[in-house]
Amino acid sequence: MLVPAAVYLALQSGHPGEGGWGTVMATDTAFVIGCLALLGSRIPQSLRVFMLSLAIIDDIGAILVVAIGYTSYIHWGALALGAFGVAIARMLALLGVRSVPIYFLAGGLIWLAVDASGIHATITGVVLGLLTPARRWVDDARLYAILDRVVAHPADQQRRGSGDTKDRDTLLVAQTAARETLSPVERLEIVLHPWVGFAIMPLFAFANAGVPISLGDLGNPVAVAVFAGFVFGKPMGVLTFSWLAVRSGIAIRAPDLSWTLLAGGALLAGIGFTMALFIAHLAFSKDLIDAAKLGILSGSVASAVAGVALLAWVSPRPSAQLS
Repeated sequence: MLVPAAVYLALQSGHPGEGGWGTVMATDTAFVIGCLALLGSRIPQSLRVFMLSLAIIDDIGAILVVAIGYTSYIHWGALALGAFGVAIARMLALLGVRSVPIYFLAGGLIWLAVDASGIHATITGVVLGLLTPARRWVDDARLYAILDRVVAHPADQQRRGSGDTKDRDTLLVAQTAARETLSPVERLEIVLHPWVGFAIMPLFAFANAGVPISLGDLGNPVAVAVFAGFVFGKPMGVLTFSWLAVRSGIAIRAPDLSWTLLAGGALLAGIGFTMALFIAHLAFSKDLIDAAKLGILSGSVASAVAGVALLAWVSPRPSAQLS
């Protein structure tokens, strides 16, 4: 993330668009995975895992950049209130609270407090996502044992108290066990996925689709700097730090993940759309935003074409695999 920002600043230092360095730092996860899907089984699983991990960390880093780098003022009282809310959410998790509505309520209050502090409230999503319990309470063996009790339980027509029966108690236990075989994080993902995929993302794309295309804007310094940051800076950053990680022993490169394949993935890392557009609206003035969007779109297209082309060239053909 540092290298594309450095490339951008090298071209825009001292110019009106200097503050847009954060635009070129993030990789769009969905488009990268989509490009890899075009090549199917020709791409090793290790490259998919590497690129998915890189894109996720990039998004988290970009949100931190938004929260820290594009904050004009800080209201410490509201920030302290938000931090207290985060501590409460963590305590709820430690106490074993599994109710999603309670976390929604706590998250909403934290969001309002952080937003009032002057820090961009997107950081709240990252913090709450990391705090949400990711472990399930009931494993598969325990669930099957409980379900076996439900199936084997004889009907009990004798009512107790307010109409409760032993059958009903057993079914309630089974219901709870079935729910708790998924962690709260997984349940939230299942609930939110259709809203994000079919409502939020399309609305975001529609709201940011108005980019006037002009040949004159292609030479705009901001568009050139954004393009260079994505197409040249991002691959340089990915390959340089990957090499340093392997060379220093911090990481091990998978045997089926050649440096050429890694170079193709590094080119795809230059696809920046969602977070790039989001940061651009925070960083650029109205007279520069169109040039920035043009740089984002052109740089993303160039990175996608170059990355897919290189991976298609170095990956074995299906016929070669069969032979």
